[in-house]
Amino acid sequence: MEQQGFQGQSQAQLGTQNVGLMTNPPEVITDKDHAYLKDAMSWELLAVKKCNEYAGMCQDQEVVNLITKVGQMHQQHYLRLLGEVDSSKTLY
Repeated sequence: MEQQGFQGQSQAQLGTQNVGLMTNPPEVITDKDHAYLKDAMSWELLAVKKCNEYAGMCQDQEVVNLITKVGQMHQQHYLRLLGEVDSSKTLY
């Protein structure tokens, strides 16, 4: 269930708690946020590499296509995160 909260932010129901959902990234990110984004980028890049490696091992073209599609999804996630990691946004 989604509700409008204060300042136009959406809220979601989590059990009995309302949890705010962020619709746009913050203008400034902390060092901790920046480190988390870098970790997430590493995970996405690793997933891309593994998908490429496993797709190369498969002989069934249907499986190759599926793994390639998953790899492309992870690459899109990586590129989206890369766009958010901007040194001018980091709060020192």
